[in-house]
Amino acid sequence: MAKIVKPSLQSPWEAAVALVARWLDRRERIDVLMESLPAGMAGAERGRCQHLIFGVVRHYARIESALGGLVAHPPRFVTRAVLYVAGFELLESTEEDGQPARIVHHAVERTKGMASPAEARLVNAVVRKMAAVLREQKAPGPVAQAGALAEYFSHPEWLVRRWLAEFGAGATRSLLEWNQSTAPLYARWRDPAQPAPGWLQPTQWGSFYSVPSGRWPEVEALLKSGSLYLQDPGTRLAVELLGPMPGETVLDLCSAPGGKSLLIADTMGSGRIVSLDLPGTRIDRLKQNLASIKGVEPALVLADLLKGAAAALREHRLPLEYSAILIDVPCSNTGVMRHRVDVKWRLQEADLAKHGRQQGALLGAAAALLAPGGRLVYSTCSIAEVENERVVRAFLERHRSFELRKSAAAVPWIDRHDGAAAFLLQRA
Repeated sequence: MAKIVKPSLQSPWEAAVALVARWLDRRERIDVLMESLPAGMAGAERGRCQHLIFGVVRHYARIESALGGLVAHPPRFVTRAVLYVAGFELLESTEEDGQPARIVHHAVERTKGMASPAEARLVNAVVRKMAAVLREQKAPGPVAQAGALAEYFSHPEWLVRRWLAEFGAGATRSLLEWNQSTAPLYARWRDPAQPAPGWLQPTQWGSFYSVPSGRWPEVEALLKSGSLYLQDPGTRLAVELLGPMPGETVLDLCSAPGGKSLLIADTMGSGRIVSLDLPGTRIDRLKQNLASIKGVEPALVLADLLKGAAAALREHRLPLEYSAILIDVPCSNTGVMRHRVDVKWRLQEADLAKHGRQQGALLGAAAALLAPGGRLVYSTCSIAEVENERVVRAFLERHRSFELRKSAAAVPWIDRHDGAAAFLLQRA
């Protein structure tokens, strides 16, 4: 494996280059990369570093296309990462204010220290030419084929073809443009006793607010106090459909990292929330979130829903049947690609059908824990029919004692937040 520069440098730009080099080499998950940033990197610097990394990954195919005819032999990963970061900066720049020239100069100077003078000369030649190539790129027309859309909007071609067939040309173009835009930061105000601070910007979605830039110290303090939780409005669909009631005991399956458990508990105000998931890296966040619940008794169960859920519940002296269950299943994340910018490069075409089979099994296991007359919400953050309607239809064919009472869906290009789907099933 190639030697990678570690992100121990002070400059956010240099840290971004180091992490992009790791991503190019190993295709590590972006959330894992971000966790390796230097602990002392301040909020604004951290934000700048993340912006550069996310930008490269979001526009990877377009930058790759521009570089394709300019570099005969791929350089070392660190030098390649310089080219990609500079490429993203060029995409954001304008010719009128002289930004491209400054981007070239900055990339060349930084390469001298991060790589070598010889590689700095390569960067100088390539970035200058890349500026012209990117400037000449034009957005595909309204009847463009999947390949042209995939290259310009940096998505896998198979995925664009699938969306064209499922949603049509206009909706697919809107979805691609949405995924390529920078996601705003949304947060949910959790404290019913206090009004939200005036600098939080209200949205059309009740307790959800847009967080303006430059307020991270205040945001961090509110997060620590438990008054605020970073959460996209799309997450509300499943909980609203479930309709948790005060005093109820609700089972939240596949619950990590705990955002929906928090929303369920905050909606009830009293009662019990039982959160169950596999042991894993996100359990620490789930524990932290459950610890911030007020007025509702939380219970955490670590178990495999497909194997030992009933035994684990019994071991914790918890009910084996519930009147209200939410299962937010693992999925393709096709509704949240604006936030999870690396998902599109990790997802494979066969994954959608594989997810559908696993989701059907999980939904069946959840149904076994539902009391007679109880309600079960199946939800995903996918916009693919194979993970939503098809899973529910197949479940209903196998479980005749259930009926679909209601469903809700959000698509980003219309609803202006993350995509999601939720289905309310009731047992006779």
